[in-house]
Amino acid sequence: MSHGDERDYRSEPGPRTEDPYSTIGGTRQTRTRLPGDDNDGYGRRPVRNTRSLAMVVGVVVLLIAAIALANLGGGEGKGSGAGGGKDSATAGTGPTAATGTKPVQGKNGTIAAGFAHDEQGAQSAAANYAVALGSAEMFDKAQRDAILQTVYDPTVVTSLQADMAQAYSPQFLANVGLNEDGSTPSGMTFVSRTVPVGTKVTAQDENSATVEVWCTGLVGMAGEGSTKPVTGTWFTITQQLKWIENDWKIESSAQTEGPTPVNGDNRASSADDIAGAVEGYGGFTYAR
Repeated sequence: MSHGDERDYRSEPGPRTEDPYSTIGGTRQTRTRLPGDDNDGYGRRPVRNTRSLAMVVGVVVLLIAAIALANLGGGEGKGSGAGGGKDSATAGTGPTAATGTKPVQGKNGTIAAGFAHDEQGAQSAAANYAVALGSAEMFDKAQRDAILQTVYDPTVVTSLQADMAQAYSPQFLANVGLNEDGSTPSGMTFVSRTVPVGTKVTAQDENSATVEVWCTGLVGMAGEGSTKPVTGTWFTITQQLKWIENDWKIESSAQTEGPTPVNGDNRASSADDIAGAVEGYGGFTYAR
């Protein structure tokens, strides 16, 4: 998965559609954004005034699993995963209804692989890649390098790994509440999950696709005495995908804020409840 004029996402209202990063490592093939120093201490949303902070990272998985779960038991054909039988004729008309393509069956490590070479496959790849790139595993160098090798175009991986190593510096890790080596302090639970809410293809030809993934996320440190409590965010990731070696891979990625709904009246849970939920609830394989 040109320097330009950098912008901080938190310094101006509204979504940002301009991406000042047109290259990574001089390759001119990927456009990504990484976490950096920002006003809230998490370094999640903004683009730092440095070329290395180029990729979207660190939000959370809190997902609507209706599509994946419905597809798991379905067969081929439209509406087959949405309950079958008499309802199959109307399945797929709603924005969260299963579209009929079976979920991807392959895996590359812990990340789904072997996506269909079509529009639905591109959407599924983009959603699953957003989850991986927003996970807590990205804060561990070995796991981060493996994720990048899995989801990105091989021609940009080496330079991207180098940029990421600079971005995930000991100072940055300490800023989000982690130890300088990326480990979690004793008694704490580090939370970083990205949850796709929906996907949309905005452009596609035979071997490339542009997919927008609307996400919500969680990020922060859960535990007694934490000074970086877990908070929720909303954002949209735009991925430029390319069909490489029989699968979709990311060429570039950009992020904008929102769309963000009005906050509800839910009472915030305790740090122990959040930590227990993160440790007790697993994630999903996403299929459009």
